[in-house]
Amino acid sequence: MLLQPRELDRLLLFQAASLARARRERGLLLNAPEAIAIIADTACEAARDGASHAEAIAAATAALGPADVLPGVPSLVGHIEVEALFGDGTRLLLIIEPLGPGASDGPGSVQAASVVDEPVAGVRELAVTSTARVPIAVTSHWHFFEANRLLDFDRAAAWGMRLAIPTGSTIRWAPGETHTVPLRPFTGRRIAFGFSGLVNGPLDAPGALEQALALAAERGYLGAGA
Repeated sequence: MLLQPRELDRLLLFQAASLARARRERGLLLNAPEAIAIIADTACEAARDGASHAEAIAAATAALGPADVLPGVPSLVGHIEVEALFGDGTRLLLIIEPLGPGASDGPGSVQAASVVDEPVAGVRELAVTSTARVPIAVTSHWHFFEANRLLDFDRAAAWGMRLAIPTGSTIRWAPGETHTVPLRPFTGRRIAFGFSGLVNGPLDAPGALEQALALAAERGYLGAGA
C-alpha cells in the first residue's frame, strides 16, 4: 500500500495517541508529547466523523484537563496546530491552551529570551487574502508556496520561501482578511518534502516550479494560474 507523507504522519500521530491513552488508563499522568498526541488525534477523528471546524477544536479542547497531565505541562502546551481531514478537504486547526492557561513562572514555564533583530537578505513582502469561511494559520517554516489553497496570492512569487517570522510562530487570517506578509528564502539544501505534496524534491531543480504550479492549479490552489 502506497501512502502519502501526510498519511504516514497521521498514522504516527495515531500510534503516539494510542500509547498515551494506554498509559493514561494505567493511571499515569501524561507528559507534554503524550498530551499533544491525544489532543491532536481527537481533533483529527472529530473532523473525520463529520464535525465542523469549531466542533473539532471543541472536542480537542475537552479531551484532557490539567488533572490528566504532569505539573508544568499546561505551560508547555500553549497551542497545538494539526492538519485534519474534513468533508470538504484538509484544514489547519489551531487549538489554543487546550489544557488551560499555564503558570507564567511555574514548573515547565517558558521564559522568552531577548532577541536582537538583524536584517535578512532576500526578504520580500506579499499580499495574501483568505477566501475561506474559517480562520487559517500558517507557521514560520511552512513552504509558503504550498500554503492553504484558499489563500489567494502570487504562488510563483512564494516559491522556495517561508514566513520571515520567529521560529514556531504563526500568522493567522480571519475569513476575508488580507495581510501583507514578509517572506524569506529557504537556505541549506533547499529540498521541500511533505507540506501539501506539491513539490517533494529539490526546489532549484529545472522545471520544478512549472510542474508544481501545474499541480497546484489542478488541485484548486488560488494564485497558481490556470
